[in-house]
Formats: sequence, structure tokens, C-alpha cells
Amino acid sequence: MERLRHHLLETDYTIDGVRERLGSMAASALAREELVPALRATADLDPLAASIRLWWLGVPVPAASLAPEVLDSGLVRADGDQVSATVHLQPWETGGYLVSDRKVRPGDPALRPDHVVGAGGASANLAQLATRRPVGRALDLGTGCGVQVLHLAGRAEHIVATDVNPRAVELARLSWELSGISGVEARTGSMYEPVEDELFDLIVSNPPFVIGPGGGLTYREAGGDGFCRDLVRRTPGHLNPDGQAHFLANWLHVEGEDWHDRVGGWLRETGCDAWVVQRDVQDPAEYVELWLRDAAEQGTKAYAEHYDRWLAWFDERKVEGIGFGWITMRNSGTLDPVVRVEHLDQPVSLPVGDYVDSVLDAIATAHRVKELDTALLRTADGLLDERVGLPGAEDPIRIVLRQTQGLRRSREVGTVEAALAGVCDGELALGPLLNVIAELVGDGEIPDSDAVRPLIAEGYFLL
Repeated sequence: MERLRHHLLETDYTIDGVRERLGSMAASALAREELVPALRATADLDPLAASIRLWWLGVPVPAASLAPEVLDSGLVRADGDQVSATVHLQPWETGGYLVSDRKVRPGDPALRPDHVVGAGGASANLAQLATRRPVGRALDLGTGCGVQVLHLAGRAEHIVATDVNPRAVELARLSWELSGISGVEARTGSMYEPVEDELFDLIVSNPPFVIGPGGGLTYREAGGDGFCRDLVRRTPGHLNPDGQAHFLANWLHVEGEDWHDRVGGWLRETGCDAWVVQRDVQDPAEYVELWLRDAAEQGTKAYAEHYDRWLAWFDERKVEGIGFGWITMRNSGTLDPVVRVEHLDQPVSLPVGDYVDSVLDAIATAHRVKELDTALLRTADGLLDERVGLPGAEDPIRIVLRQTQGLRRSREVGTVEAALAGVCDGELALGPLLNVIAELVGDGEIPDSDAVRPLIAEGYFLL
């Protein structure tokens, strides 16, 4: 693996090298699973082109175009003078490499039950979410091809990675070797069984969150949303004081039930502060189509039957939609934990991990601070005051405070809150400020300082 790693780096088989070689058109086509533009861009079969074809596109390459480091890697097989990769080997944004099973494309054989999927958008989302603070012990639960370890390696002193699939652990070890990462403790087992009675400062997991009747794919399917619920409920027993956990999850929108209550209920008895964000919601048909495409079932004989069976499964449970998002937990050690559940579909500043600690702090502070009248607030940096009104009118019809940083939230406010945003600088307590503002822009009635709590929780004001 060390020899292969040096060869890959020398031939510029890196994220930047592949992007530059393929160009934007071929890269966009690949995102649609169309190979022809990428095959044209690599027709010369120089060392980089050969690597792209062999490892990324998964097509046979003449043995004469490959270096001994590739032929001797144990990750290829020969058929006459042609060589094929037995795995998908992709460069990753950290500078390392990931080894997984080959990508499945329309017309390929059905996936094996222990298929190890490569890293994609969900993997990147989880890596972007996790806190960037240095930690002692970190756990990657459900490591898959080992991608989260590549992100944890720079800031965790000790890493444990687990997976229920022995094949995933095997390929993850190859990923870490090719990425120059050593010392990772890999274990096989379900959920928290391999780390019973152990505590961590940071836990990350991209679990098998796909909801449905089950098709036997270990890496993605666990029946209903109960797996994610159980994962959340068992997590506090494995967090050190002030430890954090970050998960991706799917959850059901059920007829007659508020999804906020459903997911919030998973967390309210954990004793942890928690923040749940729904980033997208799909109707059942959209959801089924997405995951049948993921398994390359479109165009197969079983497609319509599987589609119908999945929709029937949703109908039996009165499912109206499926939400996708993230869950963050922090073991704050308080007897008064706070859980915030919200839907955010706007673009946010990445990585969220750069400021996730301050988001959790704001939610907790707004919930726990006792006397807001004496609090010293300041307006968050990058806040905009947007006003909409009729031409020539003295007063606006609508005032919106809009964040240009972080989560980029926006909230419609009244004249008092808007005036407060213009004068909060941390020098004068909130109570006296509201008194003055009420006299100048209000009707003389002093606003309740508790009305500012939501604006503190959402990061418009800092305490």
C-alpha cells in the first residue's frame, strides 16, 4: 500500500489532478453516471489517465499502461492483456484515499449484501458538520470505507472505528494505509456493542438510515427510523462530559403526527443538549426513486415490483414524507437540557463544524439565562436589516434581520427588535436599552426582555 500510495501521488491521482484532467463537462457527466466524456478525456492512457480509468471509472486498462506498483497491489485482476480493478479507489479532499467496492451503474449485477459503498455527498456532509475542536478519544460508528477517520485523524489523539460489516472494516484499513494513517483501532460489531462501557469526546456516524421494507443492503438499510432513534438514545452512555455526537439521519413524517415531536421525542430523555436540523423532505415516491437509483435498479425487471412494495410499506404506516438532516448532541451535564428541532433549507456556510460549538452555546444560553434585563448583548457580525415598504411611506411593511454568516437564518421582526440590533454593542444592559427604544420607536410600552430569547438562540444577538 505504501508503494501504491507514492505512485498515486507521483501521477497526480488526487482530487485536483482528476478535476483538472477531466474538466467540468466530463465531471458533470460523471455525476449523472455518464462515462463517455470522461473516457474521451482519458483516451491518451498516460499514467494519470490510466489511473482514472482503472480506479475511478472502473473500466479495463491495458496492462502495458500500468506501473508495477499497480499490478502488484493485490487490488486488480488480469484478463489477458487487460487489467481491471477489484475495488473503487478514489482520492479524497483530505489528501488521502478511500477504498470501497466498485461503483454500481445501470446494467451491472445486483449489489452483494455486504457491499461497501464509497464516499459521497452524505459522507462530506457529516465531515462538514463535526466540531473542529481537538479531542482525546473519537469514535467513528459505522465507518464504512473509513472516510470519517480521514477527517478525524488530524484532531483526535485516539480513534476507534466500528462497523457491523467485516468487509467494510477490511476495506477501511486499506483506505487508512493508503492515506498514511496509522493507530486506528478497528472493531466489528453492531451499534455500540464493540465499545461497551467506553466513553468518547466525539462520536460521528453516518448510519444505515434508509427507511423501507429492507432489501438486504447492510450499508444503508435498517428498516424504519427506529435504528436512528435507538442510536440517539444509547449515545449519552458513551459520551464524556462535554462530549459531542454528530449523526446523519432520516425520519418519517406520519399522518397526524408532527415530525418535530417525533424526532424531538428521541432526544428529550437523553439528558443531553441537542440540535436537530431537517435539510430536506421528500414525498414517498421521490424517496423510493432516489434509493432505487442508488442501487442501480432502474431498468431492471424487479424495479416496478420493488417500487410498488416500498410504497405499500409506506402506505401501511401512513407515511406522508421522509425527512433528511443531522442530529448533534452535547453532554452538557445539566439537569435542564435543551432540545432544538428546526427545518433549514437555505445554503449555510461550510464547514458547519467551524461554528457548531457556538450554535450549541447560543441555544443553551437562551434557554438557561435567568435575568435577561441585566444581560449585556451585542449584535452578531454580518447581520443585515432589510426593509420592504411602499414608495414614499414613512414606515416599512416588513423588516427582516438576515444573517450573512454561519447558518444564514432570516427572521421577520418588529421595529423594537430592529432598533435593538442597531444599538447592541455589549456596553449597556438589555433592560435599559429596551426602555429607551420603547420611548423612541414604540408606543411607550416596555417590551418583555424574554421576547429576545429566540433571537439569542438563533444567533442574532450574542451574550
